[in-house]
Amino acid sequence: MGLSLRQRGMTLLEVMVALFIFAMTGTAIMKAASEHLSGVGQIEEISIATWVANNHLNQLQLERPWPLKNNRKGSAEMAERTWYWKQVVKDTGDSEFKAVEVSVSLNEDFNDTITTVVTYFAKPAEKS
Repeated sequence: MGLSLRQRGMTLLEVMVALFIFAMTGTAIMKAASEHLSGVGQIEEISIATWVANNHLNQLQLERPWPLKNNRKGSAEMAERTWYWKQVVKDTGDSEFKAVEVSVSLNEDFNDTITTVVTYFAKPAEKS
């Protein structure tokens, strides 16, 4: 009728195997959560950098300078950070049509560009 000592509980080996499985599962969950948070941070940086580039291109569209200046640099404050932008003007084969490439980075030396946005500008029509 009574249970022997061996049938009452788990052996030390069974407990250690269960703890090992629990530890491996916990480690996998923590790694996945960490990678997810890192990915969310990268998406946030790319989104804000794209807004900075688009804001600069919209400002250019409003100013309508011609000829467009090559190799301009500047900075913008957004989301409590300083973002650095660099403007490069490229020929398109048509003297009245230029490509403008704006790169954005969190470093002034642009050693790790976060995003680059390209748009095209036509020479403004002369007023008569």
